[in-house]
This record gives sequence, C-alpha cells and structure tokens, in this order.
Amino acid sequence: MVRASVVVREFPSRDKLRGTFLQRKLRKRKKTVSEHKQDEGFKVIDRRPFTAEGEMRKEVVEEQEREAQREEVKEKAVAQAAADAKAATAPPAETPKKVQAFENLVRMIGSNAAMVLGAYADPRTGEPMLDPEAAREFIDMLDALQVKTKGNLAPEEDSMLVDLLGKLKMTYLEISKAMAAQMAQVQGSMKGERKK
Repeated sequence: MVRASVVVREFPSRDKLRGTFLQRKLRKRKKTVSEHKQDEGFKVIDRRPFTAEGEMRKEVVEEQEREAQREEVKEKAVAQAAADAKAATAPPAETPKKVQAFENLVRMIGSNAAMVLGAYADPRTGEPMLDPEAAREFIDMLDALQVKTKGNLAPEEDSMLVDLLGKLKMTYLEISKAMAAQMAQVQGSMKGERKK
C-alpha cells in the first residue's frame, strides 16, 4: 500500500496581502511624483499682437490668415449642406400619367399594321391581307411615336408600345422571309418551265 502525503501550504492572510499591495502602490507613486516634479516648469508666451516697434507680429498675421481660411471653409461647408438639403427636399420628377387617347392611337396603328400583315381576313374575300409596304409604314409610325415620346410616357404606355413594336417587327420579318422564299420558288419554277 502506498500512502499519499499531503502537503499543506499556508496562504498569506488578507491583511498581509493588502499591505504588500499598498507598499507596491506607494513605491510606484513616489517614482511618478518625483519624475513629474523634475519635468515641472513654466513657459512664458508673449501674446501681444504688436512688437516693441509697433508692427504686427508675424505669428499674429499668420494666425489671422489661418482663422480666415477656416471661416471660409466653414462657410462653404454650410452653403454646401444647405444646397444638399434643398436638393433632397425638392420633389422628385413626376412620372407621367396614363392617357387613354394615346393608348387608343397606338392600338389603332398597331391593329392596322397587324391587318396588313395577315392577322385579319379581308371581309370581302375571306383571304388574309398581305401588304408588307403598308405594314412597314405603320411600324415606322410607331417607331417615330416611341422616339418622340421617350421619357414622357407612363410606364404602362411605354411597355405597351415596346411590346407591340417587338411583335409587329417579328411578324413583319417572318412574313418578308416567307414571301421572299415563295418568290424564289415561283421564279425557280418559271425558269424550269422556260428550259423545257
């Protein structure tokens, strides 16, 4: 069997610790106070604006110039802050309001363009009407309206005009390609008949 030996340490008392702490603190204070007394002194500064001869001191003139510059910078900052505040409180540019007459005009021109692109049948013949030249004129009118009214349209009007123009231009391109292919086919068949 092994027995463990217990070592009992004696801790310093609270009073003893407090006394040690206070002694250290006083030693530090003594050093600080003595060093401070060695640096202690005074300095005389002549703040009179004039020399013995009656002229302005150079330091006073420089200080006045610096003060004037500080005031000028301060005034500019105040003026800039006032301008910024005024700009911030200015009402934002109003968005244009939707006008029904403009929408009707755009729809009328768009309907006419769609009609000559074959979207509607001719009531007399029942056949779709195809007139690419007339369609090109209507599309050009809508393009001109978009350019001339840029920035003056309500968001709904602008998006309606852009969407309508996009659809009409795509349809115009498709029909133009189809007509060109049909013309080439007809011309090819006519050349074939002439050779026989």
